[in-house]
Amino acid sequence: MPTYSALTTLTGQDAADRLAESLEDLVPEPEGVGVFEVEDGSGLWEVGAYFTEPPDDVALALLAAAHGAKPFVVSELPEIDWVAKVKRELSPVEAGRFFVYGSHDADKVPEGRIALMIEASMAFGTGHHGTTLGCLRALDRLDKAGVVARNVVDVGCGTAVLAMAAASIWPNPVIASDIDAVAVEVAEVNVRVNGLEGRVICLEATGFEHPAIAAAAPFDLVFANILMGPLIHLAPAMGAHVASGGRAILSGLLVEQAEAVTAAYVAEGFRVETREDLGEWTALTLVKAA
Repeated sequence: MPTYSALTTLTGQDAADRLAESLEDLVPEPEGVGVFEVEDGSGLWEVGAYFTEPPDDVALALLAAAHGAKPFVVSELPEIDWVAKVKRELSPVEAGRFFVYGSHDADKVPEGRIALMIEASMAFGTGHHGTTLGCLRALDRLDKAGVVARNVVDVGCGTAVLAMAAASIWPNPVIASDIDAVAVEVAEVNVRVNGLEGRVICLEATGFEHPAIAAAAPFDLVFANILMGPLIHLAPAMGAHVASGGRAILSGLLVEQAEAVTAAYVAEGFRVETREDLGEWTALTLVKAA
């Protein structure tokens, strides 16, 4: 069965959300609608809808005009077994001591590594993306330097690969939280698959806004692999929840966005300990003043 996509961009999340809501009322009805921030600092958001029959071009044009969006680009998508494609293209990732792999590569796990399995069907946050890889490499550097963080939270955890990595090397349980209930379910599955039940506690939460997170603060280490806007918004709360001398590992930001994020955290009493640019992405390790 063919699948059709209809994609457009416009400025601002609120406008994008309104357009996405209007798309739900189209006939034929879309099978799914998504809203994503364009990660280039432009302030644009992409709105996409997916159909199992050709969408109404006139209705799409009217919606785009009514919401101030660019005209929709409609494409017929090839029929692809996406999980099989991901399995072919996602080779294992090595980040210092950490080895992140899918079950199809279980026979490739080298001895002496901390191995974390993330299924290919749950590819967001597998370690292949420069942001996740940068965070894993930052964690590995802390471990090699003899740092032991006893109180850790992974904010916006996705697959929980960062929380699981920390729980694999340090003694105390790690909190993994995400605003998305589906992400929390994925995280819980990954925790079970990797035998880390009781070592990683998965919670649905916005930032630090959860009683269990508030009760556990202040933290020795916070991961936040999200986006520039949320990172800047989170800076005051990060300052309030990270212990003196504690660290924050931040990513999800482009190289050109690093200075703005750094400035927001310097204002909250942090300094840059390390910065690593991987392609177009940056990972920051920040230390809060003692």
